[in-house]
Order: sequence, then structure tokens, then C-alpha cells
Amino acid sequence: MGTSMMSKMKELWQENRRLRRMDVKEKLKATIVAEAPATKW
Repeated sequence: MGTSMMSKMKELWQENRRLRRMDVKEKLKATIVAEAPATKW
């Protein structure tokens, strides 16, 4: 593999990691919003 190919793979891996983090955060927000009305203050 050439260095440009490895560089591109590293960029894609970092982008994938960033998108997964965003997905987890959005799922957490959705869970909190769904559970909030059930909580008695």
C-alpha cells in the first residue's frame, strides 16, 4: 500500500470514529427526551 492510500484510510477511519460518536450522542439525547416525561419531579 502506498503512503497516499494509507493516509486516505487513516482519514476515513477518523471520520468514521467521529460519526459513530455523533450517533451515540444523538441516541443518548433521544433516550433522555423519551424518559424525561416519565420522571416525576
